[in-house]
Amino acid sequence: MQRHSRQRRAVLAALTALPALLLCSAPAFAAEAFPSRPIRLVVPFTPGGTTDILARLVAQKAGEALGQSIVVDNRPGAGGNIGAEAVARSAADGYTLLMGTLGTQVTNQFIYPRMPYDSARDFVPVTLVANSPNVLLVNSTLNAKTVGELITLARREPGKINYASTSTGGSPHLSGELLNMMAGVSMQHVPYKGAAPAMTDLLAGQVNLMFDNLPSALAQIQAGKVTALAVTSVKRASVLPSVPTVRESGLPGYEVNSWFGLLAPAGTPPERVRQLQQAVDKVLATPDVRKRIEQLGAEPGGEGSAAFAAQIRSDTEKWSRVIQTAGIKPQ
Repeated sequence: MQRHSRQRRAVLAALTALPALLLCSAPAFAAEAFPSRPIRLVVPFTPGGTTDILARLVAQKAGEALGQSIVVDNRPGAGGNIGAEAVARSAADGYTLLMGTLGTQVTNQFIYPRMPYDSARDFVPVTLVANSPNVLLVNSTLNAKTVGELITLARREPGKINYASTSTGGSPHLSGELLNMMAGVSMQHVPYKGAAPAMTDLLAGQVNLMFDNLPSALAQIQAGKVTALAVTSVKRASVLPSVPTVRESGLPGYEVNSWFGLLAPAGTPPERVRQLQQAVDKVLATPDVRKRIEQLGAEPGGEGSAAFAAQIRSDTEKWSRVIQTAGIKPQ
């Protein structure tokens, strides 16, 4: 009888301890409220460009919605690959995000012979933040007031005109390469690590012209420091209604758009991806944020993870063909 009593007490003790044992063995993030500490948002380009501008806007507003600060971390270099790799190698816990671009998620894989990450395998899309046209800019040293005059000049002096962009393989670079292909000219590409240093050299006359994302170039255009010859989208930009499209300027079928979106490391728990997506999409739907993005010359995103993933797939198919035809290589 005494032996059975001891067995009952041992079983009861084990059952009492079981919940604690199960709690200790559960994944650490399962019991943790999210987010419980600051989130890092990596921008793979220098401060001052469109990627950085949009990242800081989202960081402030989404941080308020989530109840935690979102800290922007600029990691420029290698066409955005350095910053993107840093995120791909980070813990998949929702506390490190990438402000990805067409370059980091689509075109770099077709340009750089050795990529430090796999853009499809190593990331999970969170949501699209914004779409933006690019803009063709010239300074006062270039004797061209229209795209037609620029093409005539480039044909007369092949290889002598150079153009700046924010990186090799980004949408501003592709804007120049597509113009070269469609117009039959050979302007020389000069890549930079971001929009700010490229704009500095354009203003100083170190380069003849520049393709840039409209949001980062808008202030210089409005100040009259550079001239916008055309935008790369199908329709004119609402903030620059007098500036024609490249299509209107003699190259039917020409179109390049930039996009900027949030991505997390692959393996991030789906519930955390969903929480981040819902918070950012809610912020992008607010009138003040939409107005600010539109004032920059961009269109707000916020359609969710699935729509963003579909856009990445579509652009991958499109730009792989253009890059192969143009023979673009890292510089």
